[in-house]
Amino acid sequence: MSSTIVELPSADTEPLASVLNTLRLERLGNNRYRGNNMPQLSGRVYGGQVLAQATVAASDTLGVAPEIRLAHSITAAFLRPGRVEVPTEFMVEELNDGRSFSTRNVSALQNDHIIFTARVSFQLHQPGPSFRTPMPDAPAPESLPSSVDFFAGLDSHWGHVMSTTNAVDLRHVDGDIYIRPAEDRSTHQQIWLRTRSPMPEGSSKLLQRAMLGYSADQFMLEPVMRATGLHWANTDASLATLDHSIWWHRNFDMSDWILADLESPSAQNGRGLVIAKFFQHGRHIATMSQEGMVRVRTVTHRED
Repeated sequence: MSSTIVELPSADTEPLASVLNTLRLERLGNNRYRGNNMPQLSGRVYGGQVLAQATVAASDTLGVAPEIRLAHSITAAFLRPGRVEVPTEFMVEELNDGRSFSTRNVSALQNDHIIFTARVSFQLHQPGPSFRTPMPDAPAPESLPSSVDFFAGLDSHWGHVMSTTNAVDLRHVDGDIYIRPAEDRSTHQQIWLRTRSPMPEGSSKLLQRAMLGYSADQFMLEPVMRATGLHWANTDASLATLDHSIWWHRNFDMSDWILADLESPSAQNGRGLVIAKFFQHGRHIATMSQEGMVRVRTVTHRED
């Protein structure tokens, strides 16, 4: 008999309540799970959602509380687009349970086709040598325009969907690229982020980590877009995540401001790569890398 994963608390406010409900997967037995999808304008499943759901599903197979063996990394590949109207099933393979580390492989399927795979690694908390990258300087988030205000003031279906479904407030240090290209064609970008309403009491460290993965996928490719003069409203641009890796270093709270410091080292052959470091209260909490498809239908670029 199926049951619901019970480790995830409920939120009282939207849209965070709907996001957390999406991460609350249904157990089907034999390390299989099923989850619903958040609405998307494209009709395709949002990659950050599948990544977060896979993190939760993998943790559920450990047989211990998520605080005991905590996810420290995920390496994911997005194989084909999913459809929002079709529930996504997750199949978890137990690869290893060692004295310190556990490893799981997760496949996400729709209509028996694999749309996503990921390897998730968990570690027992252990002491060891420690150092961290200093947090870079950035203007205070309160001094910057809010994505929540931007989309609430946008008189369009896009603005309505983003206002009612995006649980994250984003503050771009050098200006957003939602409807127009950046003035500065830089490969570097900084963004402040936090949930629009506080995470509910009892939110586990695992849920916080899943939520960071959920949140970051929506902007990880922006340094490539910024450097090449693209923006999200550009109808000639074709963008999609190909792979996404996360290394969670330290604990954090998605209710408080996190600074994402992103840099793109290369874009070529219709692909772009971005490396990002995440900081909270001066501490380096996570590192991510993402490669995505970045194509422009009306422009042909010759390889260097």
